[in-house]
Amino acid sequence: MMMMGNWRNPFRLPALAVLLYAGNALPAQAETSPARMIEVSTWDDGGVTHFCVHNSAAGDVTTTVDLRLLNLKGSTNFPCTVVIPANETIEMFTLDRVKTNSRSDFSYTYSATLGSSEATHDDSQVYLLPYVPETSFRVSQGYHGRFSHTGADEYAIDWEMPEGTPVLAARGGVVVKSRNDSNQGGPNRKFLNAANCVMIQHDDGTIGMYGHLQRGGNKVQVGDHVEAGDEIALSGNTGFSQAPHLHFSVFKTKSGSERLSLSVKFRTANQDAVFLEAGQAYEAAPIIVAPPSVPLDPGESGH
Repeated sequence: MMMMGNWRNPFRLPALAVLLYAGNALPAQAETSPARMIEVSTWDDGGVTHFCVHNSAAGDVTTTVDLRLLNLKGSTNFPCTVVIPANETIEMFTLDRVKTNSRSDFSYTYSATLGSSEATHDDSQVYLLPYVPETSFRVSQGYHGRFSHTGADEYAIDWEMPEGTPVLAARGGVVVKSRNDSNQGGPNRKFLNAANCVMIQHDDGTIGMYGHLQRGGNKVQVGDHVEAGDEIALSGNTGFSQAPHLHFSVFKTKSGSERLSLSVKFRTANQDAVFLEAGQAYEAAPIIVAPPSVPLDPGESGH
């Protein structure tokens, strides 16, 4: 088993690495991740080994596979990284024998992470502050924060926030992860994997992450579609955390074990699009809801 990610990342993304061996006879076989997110299947068809991956998650999953080959050649270069859409199966590659009458075998490792490496962030998007309008919270750690906002988390934002504060979706999308069973937390690395969180995949393929949430406080489930401004959770102090606060970031994946956080702008009560700064308090702007469309009366022609 391989360890994925950096210890500074308080929200390790679901990942798995598996090692398998196959000899000259290659029967159909499958391995499923403990999180039941990815299933890998291989089978032999006349000396050609097919390698397929099924994604059972509610959002995109980026998978990276690397192999060691004996008397086999692949249909692609390795390591091979692909994005598998939600609830779909993709054949990543095939393996073919180099010498027909010689022994062949292979072993492989793979890692899988929620999110798409092909996502392109819509930079015109302005995010809501993830708390109730007309309330204000101070940014305790902003972009490039020295305590923990480095590497994959360099563009994360932390707000000082009392436990139990309603957390709202900063942008709409589909919930791809919702954890709220942890009651552990503190300023110690042993709590890295104890953070409750909600992850929402946006329509451009990026994912918004809300972390350190209160146990039992999540209001959404995997597969739910939420709109910007919907209540999704209650803030807390779980995971690797010095004090009660809300952690937020937007990211895309780089590979099956790496991700990249993205800088985003927020709408506040005073400004339409601003990068937040550590040490400043920001008041959330009112949520603007578009009025429902009114159908034309059957007797009206519309001109």
